[in-house]
Amino acid sequence: MTRERELSIGVDVGGTNTDTVVLDRAGAVIASTKKPTTEDVIGGIRAGIAQVLGEIGDRRSQVSRVMLGTTHATNAIVARRSLAKVAMVRLGAPAATEWPPLTAWPEDLASSVLAGAAMLGGGHMVDGTPISPLDRDGVRRFLDSLAGSYDAIAVCGIFSPSFPEQELEVAALIRDHIGQDARVFLSQDIGPTGLIERENATLLNAALHRVAHDVTHALLDVVREQDLDTETYFAQNDGTLMSLDYAEQFPVLTIGSGPANSIRGAAYLSGTDNAIVVDVGGTTSDLGVLVNGFPRESTLPREIGGVQTNFRMPDILSVGIGGGTIVDVDTGRVGPQSLGYRIDREALLFGGSTPTLTDAAALAGSTITGRALPALSKSTKAALSGALEITSAKLEEAVERLSLGRVDLPLVVVGGGGFLVPEQLAGIGDVIRPDFGGVANAVGAAISLAGGRADQIADLEDREAAIESASQAAIAKAIQAGADPLQVEVVDVLETSISYSARPTVNIAVKAAGPLSHLGAATPTPV
Repeated sequence: MTRERELSIGVDVGGTNTDTVVLDRAGAVIASTKKPTTEDVIGGIRAGIAQVLGEIGDRRSQVSRVMLGTTHATNAIVARRSLAKVAMVRLGAPAATEWPPLTAWPEDLASSVLAGAAMLGGGHMVDGTPISPLDRDGVRRFLDSLAGSYDAIAVCGIFSPSFPEQELEVAALIRDHIGQDARVFLSQDIGPTGLIERENATLLNAALHRVAHDVTHALLDVVREQDLDTETYFAQNDGTLMSLDYAEQFPVLTIGSGPANSIRGAAYLSGTDNAIVVDVGGTTSDLGVLVNGFPRESTLPREIGGVQTNFRMPDILSVGIGGGTIVDVDTGRVGPQSLGYRIDREALLFGGSTPTLTDAAALAGSTITGRALPALSKSTKAALSGALEITSAKLEEAVERLSLGRVDLPLVVVGGGGFLVPEQLAGIGDVIRPDFGGVANAVGAAISLAGGRADQIADLEDREAAIESASQAAIAKAIQAGADPLQVEVVDVLETSISYSARPTVNIAVKAAGPLSHLGAATPTPV
């Protein structure tokens, strides 16, 4: 990046606010703002970008990159909105036929997404032995039976991340049969080896392709409206970035980007690589663990909109503690109800009649610019004072659950409601409150690296070769996502033993990351 093109814009869309920042070449925040999140998402993004560009004035011509973390995909799944119809092809019959695709899905979501499903011959055993011959004619017959009543096709083969050839062959077969512009999504690109969760993630990814197209093009419209000559990127679940083309192909990888951005931003702003991070918003406090500068990932399946998936997500613990959390004066109960975005007109501090944790913090001496509490009854004061003690106890319990017995980790406090976190909590070291912590999530989006990951199963005696192969695949995906080919490197290798296999077997999971390419993002290779 030349000095004339040295600025980056980071945007993070939350449930209440859309945060936007501008970072200079040295990584300093030179402009920041919070705007209400709009129903269409893009309205808040447009307002935030316009605000920070106004703050930097003539330097707007120096902006070279815009990075976005958004809840758009998550909202579409939860609201069952704008989802595409998907034809599902599972390769693995006669194995795994007792649990058909979408069996455990919520009925309304399944009916919104599924155009039809087929369980056909194919797939592999853990050692690569074919379960049955690939049923090529079955694929053609299945698609013909649906008579074009689908928008996209998802393909999932048993152990396909380690043995991808069949899925690739089916993708080529589909395009030869119905047209080269067919929207085909392969499970080997989405998640690790677990069949059902990987299949679910692939289905969701295929169902989100319209949503991804709309939000990526809306972002490009905002960039054009502001006459910016920039590269644009989306934040991924694991705290890295991907190009817009890559995001449009893999929208499901954006679902956990909000917490990941907060953790990455907290690490950057605090200069801490290993810590517990708490991001206090209007409704919840999200806690995560920072390990070597990246979010610690969950090893458990993650539920999205009632659907179990197994792609990598940050290990996040959410607690019903936020600035808008309601305090019941009669019972002393704290939450889980929250005023959310209504806090600026319904909380006591803002002239309303509902006591909240923000009011409790103000009573305890926290300064909220330009605001003062009205006269309060003795019972209200007692309830608000007690609410802060309950808040501290809940946060201490959450920290204890995440720390896994360590008592020396610092606690980095970010988010607009950070004033709710006391200066001392049992089980932690120092409490760190970095400058610009209120917009840490947008900072996290702005400073992230481009990343990719790959999984491979191998005999224990072949683990070195498997690590090398998976590393090369992860590096290739990072470059595809926009990383500089000369600077991308492997940042994490996880080995897990595979149970019930005839020979000692391991699963190799590799993550690669690198700075964004100065030449712009690479275009994804169609599958």
